[in-house]
Parts: sequence; structure tokens; C-alpha cells
Amino acid sequence: MSVNFLIVESFLEFYNYLGDDFKVECPTGSGNWMNLKEVAVEFSRRLIQIFVKYSSGKRPVYGAIDKFQNNTHWRDLILFYEYFYGDNGAGIGANQQTAWTGLIAKLIQDCSA
Repeated sequence: MSVNFLIVESFLEFYNYLGDDFKVECPTGSGNWMNLKEVAVEFSRRLIQIFVKYSSGKRPVYGAIDKFQNNTHWRDLILFYEYFYGDNGAGIGANQQTAWTGLIAKLIQDCSA
């Protein structure tokens, strides 16, 4: 999460310098061209989706852990993990410390502003 956060911040810094005229293809091969601020927002949105409920009511961060997905006492409590499984976004590793993953809150703030 720390590198992802720094990438988003870097996109925004380069956007401040290069402005709206500098565009990159995002995602690569899509034919969709965005300025770096739009790329930062898209990148942030994808990171935020790890913690947001799908239409099924399940959050990718909890993977196949039934207790966190379905139990009324746990399903709306967000845990921040040390690492995330690349294929499905499930949280792995330590979850007792927010550390860098807590920066997702700043990305949420920035995207909603």
C-alpha cells in the first residue's frame, strides 16, 4: 500500500507541473487517454475498491473469511492488513496495525473532495 500511495502522490505532483495537456493511456492498451490527475483518481478508486462492498455485500479485503463477510458484528468493521493478495484483494499478513494501509483514508478523502 505504501508504494501505491506514493505513486498516486507522484501522479498528482507531476500533474501540477505538466497540467491537463499531458496525457497517458490508462489502462495501457485501452485507447483511453487521461491526464495525470485523472490517472491518480482512477488508481485511487481501484485501491479503495479493496475495502468497499460489492453488490453481493462482500468486501474483497476479507476474501473467503465467512465471519468477516457475513457476521453482523464483524462485516462492517474494516481491518487494515499488511499485505494484499494480488488476484482478489484479500488482506493477508498482520492486521493489528494500520501502518501504511491507513493511508487509504486519505485517498478516500481526496477522491470525494
